[in-house]
Amino acid sequence: MIHDEFLKNAAALLAVVMLTMVVTSCARNSDLGVFEGHGDIGPVRHAGAVQFNPAEKSYTLSGSGTNMWFKSDELHYVWIKMSGDVSIAADIQWVGQGVEPHRKACLIFRQSLEPGSAYADVAVHGDGLTSLQYREAMGADTREVQANVVAPRRVQIEKEGDYLFLSVSYADGELKSSGASCKLPFGEPFYVGLGVCSHNPDVIETAIFSNVIIETLVPKPDSLKKISSTLEIIPIASFDRRVVHHTDSHIEAPNWSPDGKTLIYNSNGLLYKIPIEGGMPEQIPTGFAFKINNDHGISPDGKQLVISDQTETGNSLIYLLPIDGGTPRKITSLGPSYWHGWSPDGQTLVYCAERNGNYDVYSIPITGGPEKRLTTAEGLDDGPEYSPDGKYIYFNSVRSGTMKIWRMKADGSEQKQITTDPYNDWFAHPSPDGKWIVYITYISDVPAGSHPSNKEVMLRLMNLETREVQVMAKLFGGQGTINVPSWSPDSQRIAFVSYRLR
Repeated sequence: MIHDEFLKNAAALLAVVMLTMVVTSCARNSDLGVFEGHGDIGPVRHAGAVQFNPAEKSYTLSGSGTNMWFKSDELHYVWIKMSGDVSIAADIQWVGQGVEPHRKACLIFRQSLEPGSAYADVAVHGDGLTSLQYREAMGADTREVQANVVAPRRVQIEKEGDYLFLSVSYADGELKSSGASCKLPFGEPFYVGLGVCSHNPDVIETAIFSNVIIETLVPKPDSLKKISSTLEIIPIASFDRRVVHHTDSHIEAPNWSPDGKTLIYNSNGLLYKIPIEGGMPEQIPTGFAFKINNDHGISPDGKQLVISDQTETGNSLIYLLPIDGGTPRKITSLGPSYWHGWSPDGQTLVYCAERNGNYDVYSIPITGGPEKRLTTAEGLDDGPEYSPDGKYIYFNSVRSGTMKIWRMKADGSEQKQITTDPYNDWFAHPSPDGKWIVYITYISDVPAGSHPSNKEVMLRLMNLETREVQVMAKLFGGQGTINVPSWSPDSQRIAFVSYRLR
């Protein structure tokens, strides 16, 4: 028995040694260009392969595999181990028509070669869909940020600190940011390389990666960086984001029109609208008002806009104007006043205002007149917004020592704290169906009464029946990300803005 067990273990050990020798020999005897090794990841049915063409500096990569999604991946991968901030770029061309439209050719960062490894990639699908896919931890579900581009000529993924960014180019070959990004810390060293997944376990697909460039990125001081903004949509069913618009301008605070077709945001003191599919933004005429901040919104009937603007006095005041633009009509005579909510019957506005050195929640009829103070606690009360039945107002308050989400009746009575964890939470937005609130949470340390820009934040979703909280996205943002109501009218999606300093 002992002798048989010894022989069995020795045979197994010999098989492992022989397999290691074969893989090592293959890697050493094959010219992989800039890469160190290659192999199949996951239980693929058909072995993949890679061929390097030194003359054209291209890699022809073939792979099988069911998918790169959910909790594990199947693909063929050619890789190099690296550390620090790195980028990889390549032109990608599919060979043949293919079998599956969702076959994937990818530039990939992986923590390990395990099938369930944390990873981030730019995936160019067979049908042209281009997205930034990522798995935050071993065995976690995969998520994605879909770029608002189809079948780019060239793609690049950059790792800067804990963030990954996707850039694309077309015929001119110039790489430009797509706006797609995600936060995913990698331990060092990590793997960088190329991958192909056929999206069908019985099929092998082939893609050519040419002009592959891997670069170590040199850090740039924040003082030399400029901001760029990305308008995005995220569904509550999957948390898979989609880029609507990316710009080098500073944009903020999207509102979603009641017909579900348009997003409205502010930029450089003005208002703009854009279709939810993307396209060219169109300025909304706002008369004399050209210092509009990120506290604006749309009336329940979709016929009016409310803005908070500083043009007249230097203090933010609240105005109404037609939805398609026009001359603003002043509602509040005292400032600063920052609009945040509109009653479901369309007759009352609620807002944050500073009076006598204290910031509180106030209400006022849309016809103007005396304002009503609804909160009296010391410190900042901000971000008031009505529940869809009009019975409650959600707001954020620092009265507990940490900025938290609170709720009160519409008359200001029965003020109760809703969120309780140690983070600073801001700007709760109830869904139109009354089942959820979405709010922004600062991950990094900030003063409890402050909501600065350019910080690490989370979008979080609370089920109002169970009080369960989910993280929808981790991103670089803060001020301007989701200051005002931004739910789609069907309560299925949320619009927000993420940022990048580069």
